[in-house]
Amino acid sequence: MLLLACAGPAWAVQPDEVLNDPALETRARALSEGLRCPVCRNESIDESNADIARDLRLLLRERLVAGDSDVDAVQYLVDRYGEYILLSPRVEGANFALWFAAPIMLLVAGGIALATIRGRSRARGPVALTDAEQTRLDELLNK
Repeated sequence: MLLLACAGPAWAVQPDEVLNDPALETRARALSEGLRCPVCRNESIDESNADIARDLRLLLRERLVAGDSDVDAVQYLVDRYGEYILLSPRVEGANFALWFAAPIMLLVAGGIALATIRGRSRARGPVALTDAEQTRLDELLNK
């Protein structure tokens, strides 16, 4: 059963999709592992059984057979589907916010926590009651 579970993603690429040239097929497999299936969310087109993933695998293979470099073939798909199709978005432009927002927010939260803890340790203890206040309190409690 464990072997069958591990072999599941290999079933996504159909035999009729496989290229005759082993070098091109290896390139196609390597590239398709980095491309997201638009339907399956966080599953590569190499692992997905969705119809659009099959179409993307075929399109990628067509571009490689046509002579595109790896970068050109991926860029061709990005131009048509946007950067969402990349499983690892590029660290440029607006994606800086995606890549660095979490660490920055963690640092800010740590700073706030540190300031709060330091502020509590510097807080003064309770102020003693004046004689008049203590007398009034005693009167209220004895009633």
